[in-house]
Amino acid sequence: MGRAYQNRKESMAKTAGQKTRLYSRYGKEIYVCAKNGGVEPDGNLALRRMIERAKKDQVPAHVIERAIEKAKGGGGEDYEVARYEGFGPGNCMVIVDCLTDNVKRTFTEVRQAFVKNDAKLGGPGTVAHMFDHQSVFVFKGEDDEAILELLMMADVDVTDVELDEGMISVFAPITEFNNVRTALVEAIPEIHFEVEEISFVPQTMTEVSGEDVATFDKFIAALEDCDDVQKVYHNAEINE
Repeated sequence: MGRAYQNRKESMAKTAGQKTRLYSRYGKEIYVCAKNGGVEPDGNLALRRMIERAKKDQVPAHVIERAIEKAKGGGGEDYEVARYEGFGPGNCMVIVDCLTDNVKRTFTEVRQAFVKNDAKLGGPGTVAHMFDHQSVFVFKGEDDEAILELLMMADVDVTDVELDEGMISVFAPITEFNNVRTALVEAIPEIHFEVEEISFVPQTMTEVSGEDVATFDKFIAALEDCDDVQKVYHNAEINE
């Protein structure tokens, strides 16, 4: 899936829209990480990783600092995770992760995105069983067997290592995220991760073609226009 996975990530990034919305999403996640695990990145691994991701996505330092300062205050918003599942245009499978301080508002906005774009919202577990919750790392490389060997030598549990058009993708259980990253960085100090995240990886892909392509793009854009939506996962393989 390597290159296909990376292409899907890039297309989703393009439809994410305005930078302010991206900053808002990172601000929420950093705030929650800091509030739950402490405001010092050295003592809060989740916060440190989130800050690293934000910087990679060119989130300004003042956005990061403001979120941490907000968490130091002790009060503020109480965000909770909300997850919605269903079927998108072309019968592809979709998971929508949200971070919200008003579940009713979020549900209404997500439901409208489904209803108005030929999509069907289902209940919990509707499609999640068709995705694997995994650690995912994507980086440039040509020797997937060598990468698998070095991870095995480091006693890291790996689900799969794939090579596709000069990009290596490593898939591992979510509990192995830090072990995979540490092993790769120690073995290849100059490594640059195109993707490093915990994600829902589809077990199978669904081709979306014809008129469904435009509807699918509109559907994803509508979801990502919702301020509370943090991530959208899908198994659509676009055939234009």
